[in-house]
Amino acid sequence: MSIVVSPVAEGADALDAADLSEFGYTQQLRRGLGSYASFAAGFSFVSILTTVFQLFSFGYSFGGPAFFWTWPLVFAGQFLVALCFAELAARYPISGCVYQWSRRMSTGLVGHFAGWTMLIGQVVSVSAAAIALQVVLPSVWSGFQLFGGDPALTTKSGATNAVLLGTILIALTTVVSALGVKLTALINSIGVTCELIGVAALVVLLFAHAKRGPSVVTQTAGVAGHGTYVWPFLVSALMAAYVMYGFDSAGELSEETRSPRKTAPRAIIKALAVSGAGGAALLLAALMAAPSLTDGQLATAGLPYVVTSRLGDGLGRAVLVDVAIAICVCTLAIQTAASRLTYSMARDGVLPGAPRLAKVSRRTGTPVLPTVLIGVAAIAILGVNVGQAQLFTAITSVAVVIVYLAYLLVTLPMLVQRRRGLEPAGPGQFTLGRWGLPINALAVCYGLFMAINMAWPRQAVYDPAGGHWYLQFFALLFLAGVAVLGYAAYLLANRPVTAATEPAEVADAAEATA
Repeated sequence: MSIVVSPVAEGADALDAADLSEFGYTQQLRRGLGSYASFAAGFSFVSILTTVFQLFSFGYSFGGPAFFWTWPLVFAGQFLVALCFAELAARYPISGCVYQWSRRMSTGLVGHFAGWTMLIGQVVSVSAAAIALQVVLPSVWSGFQLFGGDPALTTKSGATNAVLLGTILIALTTVVSALGVKLTALINSIGVTCELIGVAALVVLLFAHAKRGPSVVTQTAGVAGHGTYVWPFLVSALMAAYVMYGFDSAGELSEETRSPRKTAPRAIIKALAVSGAGGAALLLAALMAAPSLTDGQLATAGLPYVVTSRLGDGLGRAVLVDVAIAICVCTLAIQTAASRLTYSMARDGVLPGAPRLAKVSRRTGTPVLPTVLIGVAAIAILGVNVGQAQLFTAITSVAVVIVYLAYLLVTLPMLVQRRRGLEPAGPGQFTLGRWGLPINALAVCYGLFMAINMAWPRQAVYDPAGGHWYLQFFALLFLAGVAVLGYAAYLLANRPVTAATEPAEVADAAEATA
């Protein structure tokens, strides 16, 4: 295969462009990410300040203080997945990593479904991250509550205000993401630095205000009643599962990263490792500092309640401002990753409207149309929360399930391919060596178990108010809908096109990637 180097690439970037061309792609995106920016992409997607603040009450309400132990268990499982991904990032440094890795380990159809499910999960995740602003901003200043007086997401006023704040945020992240990777990387890096400092400071402050010892994590607060604690524990594990994904974003931005074969694998592992350690410390500190374990506030108001009640209004609000920054950066990171996945799939012609979606702006060096479409779709999903808060919760919960399925569509084909003989690692590339097979097998088992656990039709999770049977089985219904739409998109994108009617842009795109 001939090597085509971007005419603007020089020095090391030219070598990276030449490396990319060996996979059949020309360098169109601009390489501007170093090791810290690559790490920031994955860490800001996970964003423990965003998700732990948003979901602490969920985990506590089902598992009590002992739900803490779901965190290290989920981390261990996801770390196995991250190790597999690090191997693939070293071998295939291509944007749209989950899609690219899956199709190269299996078939085009399997790869399409991996990319499609990951894309749907990312779009919904943009909405879920953006709506988290409602959890913190009204607590910082009442002026952020523009509709009514009750900021709770389950109320009409809170839901409407959440949609407004989320829409403004997504509009801003759409503009920033479309303007170029350097601006995105700069904002991500600054935001991640603020988040790291904020997590460290918050953990220290909460430990300094501790009311009880670390043995609090052995208490269940009677959530099991007279039954076994296993079932409440499994449900509470969904909190950690909802948090720890997206660490593969460093792989999504491989074509914009310098020396991605070395940088991306390290960034993937580091992003998850730092998130895991920081999140565990934050959970422990919060449980030790909480004013009460039995007054019901931890199961409803969650972590913001702990922060404001223990640190006071002034310091507590300063921490919440840092959380708001993390939410903004998290939303930007997810949207950027989703746009690169869309671009990568469109470049291969596996999405409807592929020629237009695969275009990269010469001025900004970004795929503008995918970025805008993802922003519009995320805002549309936000609108569901106004009249159907339970439905919005169900959608965002199931989004994580399909991300886990997308991960499975990478690790499972990788395990099969490993048995046949995985492509050997190049000099200096990350490899698991003889540990690859057991780690890969355990990653598949973990992913399958957690996907089933999250999708299980529990009324307490998907339909807590009762009376909506479709919400209880929403995970299964949503997965079926995603599969049908995904296959329809595959057939539409791969429909026969005659030479006489073939659009010029299709021919140009095919020629460019030949």
